[in-house]
This record gives sequence, structure tokens and C-alpha cells, in this order.
Amino acid sequence: MKISKVNATWVHVPIPPERQHTSDFGRTVSFDSVIVKIVTDDGITGWGEAKAGVASAAECAGLAAIVNQDFAPHLVGQPAGDISRLWDVLYNRLREGYAIARGHGLPQLGRRGLTICAIAAVDIALWDILGKSLGAPVWQLLGGRRAERMPAYASGGWADVNGIGAQLAGYVEKSGFRAVKMRVGVMDGTVARSAARVKAARQALGGDIGLACDAHGTWTVAEAKAFARMVEDCDLMWFEEPVSGDDKAGMAEVRRSSAVPISAGESEFTRHDFRDLAELRAADILQPDLAIAGGVTEAMRIAAIASAFNLRLAPHLWSGAPAFAAGLAVAATASSGFILEYSLGHNPMLHELVEESFPVVDGQVEIPDRPGLGITVNEEFIRRYARG
Repeated sequence: MKISKVNATWVHVPIPPERQHTSDFGRTVSFDSVIVKIVTDDGITGWGEAKAGVASAAECAGLAAIVNQDFAPHLVGQPAGDISRLWDVLYNRLREGYAIARGHGLPQLGRRGLTICAIAAVDIALWDILGKSLGAPVWQLLGGRRAERMPAYASGGWADVNGIGAQLAGYVEKSGFRAVKMRVGVMDGTVARSAARVKAARQALGGDIGLACDAHGTWTVAEAKAFARMVEDCDLMWFEEPVSGDDKAGMAEVRRSSAVPISAGESEFTRHDFRDLAELRAADILQPDLAIAGGVTEAMRIAAIASAFNLRLAPHLWSGAPAFAAGLAVAATASSGFILEYSLGHNPMLHELVEESFPVVDGQVEIPDRPGLGITVNEEFIRRYARG
């Protein structure tokens, strides 16, 4: 079973004005991702996904070019099941024999950024192919799911102080979510306004619903510490990305200053970034985005770091269906996995790109037993929204 074709497409889906929201990133007007299709010589197709940022069009054309122009020549003709070896070949960009002989990676280019995102898409597609070739779901290849379903939290929460309670309560009423996440940060103007919105949310939800908040790394260390103090009585599940991911020492300082658990990882690349978070004791919960951090292969390495450091794993799943399904498989398998993110923003890449759905019932998502990633991609959808 050898790779015969590799193709990456930038998919750009406009969001209707009535479904758009404003956060720390500004107004979200489209959902963008790079969808990778890999075909083998025996006709099996695997699907992967890469992105440069959450729902962002930034660098999507460059991502697709890396896969189509740089990676494809290294992949065509290679055994599709050699996933770990191919990961290293793409990462090291050295002669294959040299990389294997050394026994470890000595990357010359692309240690972070778009190269890793592109590797992620290829890796996810190869796991999809391997599962389909064996008639097994990816989670079975990773060691088996620990439960048939997992709890999920509703991820949204952009409303102002007067509307945030009703918005989050609506998530709970809609699908029985037992946990929700809201956005805070510079979008509110001041730390005090963010804290007021969190307090309003907690009052509306009561004490039985889990509540998390996400600052997207937009605060200074002092601001993040002040916010954590202001909301310590709100019983938060976690405070996500309090400061920039480039300031891991600052994040550790925030964590030491408060009893509120800290989570991070959606903008981190490879196990090396997550090792730094763990060793600095900067986070309690690691949140790799499989379409950014390096795919299924690297996510399992990150999950091992979480387990070794007695941390928890909650993959960042604000993505299209391929990355969501891959993250679902990792979370269901890893001993450190405990909860799933479920986007409540307008996300056609999750709900319209594939024929299958991922329904939330009583706050939980079923871990499907379909082969591979368990998704059937609508290629007409890709053609309709293809860009560049």
C-alpha cells in the first residue's frame, strides 16, 4: 500500500453576518482550513487537516503549497503505513538514511510554524488510511478507547455582561452540556469587565455546571494575575492562555499566584513546546490542536508528557471534521484525556464538510467505531469553497 497522490486545498467558507462573532481576534467572517487528501495505489483515501490559526485565513495558501510542492515529492511512492518514519522524514528534511542512522531528529528547517502544521495534515491523513486499510478506527490502533463516550464542553461565550448568562445557559439547555467555556481578555477592554462577565456567567449557571474561560494569551502577567484573583470564588474549571504562549515563565508565574487551574497549548508546536510547559509547571491542562501541533503521532507523544507530569489533556478542537475526529481519537485513548471541546460558533467545516455528525447527547459525544477517522468527506463542498 503505497502513496500515489497527495493534494492540499485551502478551503475558505464565509460566515453569514448573523452568525459572526467578535472576540480578541476581532470579527470572525470566515472559517478557513487546509484539507489534505492522500490516495494510495490500492484506492484508499485518507483525509487530514492543517491550519495556521483558529479559523484564520492567514497563511493557508502557504500551507497548501508546502504540502503540494515540498512534501508530495517525498511522499509519493512511499509505504502509507510507515507513519512514524514519514513524520521524521518530513520533519528532518534530511536524507532518510541519515535521519534514521542518527536515531533522533536534527531538523534544519521548519522546527515550528507552517511546516509542522503541514506535517500535521499529512499525519492525520495517513492514520485515516491505516485505519481504513485494517478496518479499524484510529482509536483502536492507538490502544483502544477508554469509554464509549466522553463528556464535552460547549465552547463559545462572547456575549456582554448582560447577555453572557443567557448565552451559556442556552448551550446547556440545547444539548445537555455540563460544562461551558467563555471568552475573556482584551475584547472586554479591562480586566474588571472580564471578571464581571465571568461572575455574571457563574451566577446564571449555578454551581453544578463547569465554567472555563479563555483569554487567548492577550493579557500581561500582572493583568492575568489580577483577573485570577478576581474570579477565584467562581470555581473555574480552568483559565486558558492567560498570557502569550511565548512567555511560558510568565504563565508559570500566573499559575503559582492562584488556585485557578491554567490550561494552554492551542498555538504550540510539537512535544518540545509541551515539554517546556510541563517542566516549567506553567499549566495544569495541555491543549494541543492536532492540526497545528503535529497530528496524531505528535499528540500521542504530548499525551505521554501530560501523563508523566500528572497533568490532564483536553485537545483543542475548534477545527474542521478531520482534526476534530483525530483529536477525539487521541482524547479517547490517552490516559490523561478527560474532556472534549465542542464549538458553538458557526463551523461548517465540522458540520457540512463530512456526511457524518458528532452529536452531543446529555453533554457527551460518542466515540464512533467507524474505520479510520470515521468520516466521509463531501468533495463537492471542498470544490465549492476552494481558494488559491
